[in-house]
Amino acid sequence: MAEEQAAAQGEAAQQQFVTQRVYTKDISFESPIAPDVFRKEWKPAVNVDLNTKSSRFDEEGNHEVVLTLTITAKLEDQTAFLVEVQQAGIFFVAGIEGDALRQLLATIAPTILFPYAREAIDNLVVKGGFPPLMIAPVNFDALFRQAVAQQASEGPADGAEPPPSAATH
Repeated sequence: MAEEQAAAQGEAAQQQFVTQRVYTKDISFESPIAPDVFRKEWKPAVNVDLNTKSSRFDEEGNHEVVLTLTITAKLEDQTAFLVEVQQAGIFFVAGIEGDALRQLLATIAPTILFPYAREAIDNLVVKGGFPPLMIAPVNFDALFRQAVAQQASEGPADGAEPPPSAATH
C-alpha cells in the first residue's frame, strides 16, 4: 500500500503544466462602413466565434495553443466592424499524455489565453470609435465535453481526436 502511494505521488510530482509565453499571433480590425456607421443608431447584432487549436512545438514537451476569436457587429445587413484576434501561448507539458493532454490543451490553455484576447478585442473596438465590448467569459470545459459528446454520437470516422474548438453566437 505504501509503495503504491509513493509511486502515485512520484507520478503526480512529475506531471507539469507551465505557461512559457503568451503572445498575439495575429490581429485585425475592420470597419467597412465608417464613418457612416457613426450616424446610425447603435443597436448591433454581435456574433462571437471562437476556435482553438494546438500543436506540438518541439520535442522537449512544449505545445503551441492558438485561441482565435472573431467578432462581427452588424447593423441591419451591414458590418459595422469585424475583429479577429489570434491569441497564442507556448505551454510546457510533462507527464501528461493522451486524452488528458488533449483536454488540458483544449481547456486550461485557452482559459489562460482568453483574458488576453478579450482585452485586445475591447481595446481595438474602443480605438475604432465604438463603445466598449465586454465579451462574456467562456467555459472551455463545457465546450470540450460538448465536442467529445458530439463526436461520440457521430461515431469515430477515422480514429480522429475530438476537436478542441467551438463556436458561440
